Amino acid sequence: MSTDKITFLTNWHATPYHIPVYLAQSKGYFRDEGIKVAILEPNDPSDVTEIIGSGKVDMGFKAMIHTLAAKARNFPVTSIGSLLDEPFTGVVYLKDSGITSDFRSLKGKRIGYVGEFGKIQIDELTKYYGMTADDYTAVRCGMNVTKAIIQGDIDAGIGLENVQMVELEEWLASQNRSRDDVQMLRIDQLAELGCCCFCSILYIANDSFLAAHADKAAKFMNAVKRATDYVLAEPSKAYEEYVDLKPLMGTPVNRKIFERSYAYFSSDLKNVRRDWEKVTKYGKRLGVLEEGFTPNYTNVFLAWKLEGNSADPMGDQKRMAELQEKVAKDGGYQRLQVAAEA
Repeated sequence: MSTDKITFLTNWHATPYHIPVYLAQSKGYFRDEGIKVAILEPNDPSDVTEIIGSGKVDMGFKAMIHTLAAKARNFPVTSIGSLLDEPFTGVVYLKDSGITSDFRSLKGKRIGYVGEFGKIQIDELTKYYGMTADDYTAVRCGMNVTKAIIQGDIDAGIGLENVQMVELEEWLASQNRSRDDVQMLRIDQLAELGCCCFCSILYIANDSFLAAHADKAAKFMNAVKRATDYVLAEPSKAYEEYVDLKPLMGTPVNRKIFERSYAYFSSDLKNVRRDWEKVTKYGKRLGVLEEGFTPNYTNVFLAWKLEGNSADPMGDQKRMAELQEKVAKDGGYQRLQVAAEA
């Protein structure tokens, strides 16, 4: 038995930032390209690269650091485009936890993480700040970091500014507490990486699938580019359509997650070489990549004109933080205007 459908595995159950793939399906963009797509959701996000790498599923979503690590473990996957560019990622905590902006305040605390690379990142940072991995308690939470913080099972956990921070802000508001009580120690700043790109969310594919069905991969990317264009042009309307398709999206928290994700959507879907080089170097520093490792990405399936690279990526990160603070306060849909290299 076989199917002519492209199988696509998300990196978790449907979330607000998955909207381009679901709308490409519901609005008929895949059909217009002459392809059929089955969208699947995993029970465990840690399984995604293994399932795609084994060839049991054709394509999916995964973060950059995990995509690199998958290749290092001989799972043949390649990134063929970007969904979210550089969402802020770090150790999320509440002010009453006793944690401060000083990383060393994590000593003696229980820190939650999603998968093994979160722990590797924290362990590496402890060395950077004169501590050891024994100075904190690591707790694997999967995607339930927010719940674990609320229940008091952990003091802090690794999360995204546009997801876990939003969930905690809204929980605090429901408790008549200030949303500002949620704080984040950004990993890119702690590790002096110069970017948040290690957690950029990518479109990845099995290499054998790409070799046998390059035309289908290109058509898939054409369809999600069209859907992304629609989301960026009509965010409010697009989200209402998503809610019709996925009623679980119709909550105040999910709408706020979508608002906070809006600025991170890649408009041209390209893999940014400078980001891949930085994260590959970071992966070698973490010890998950060999010294001679070559990053596994390509832009050959993107048929449109790609935008130039940012002329001031560090400055853009600062401006993005300011923009997201404004969105957190006022809501709405805002994008950063990025100046490209000459």
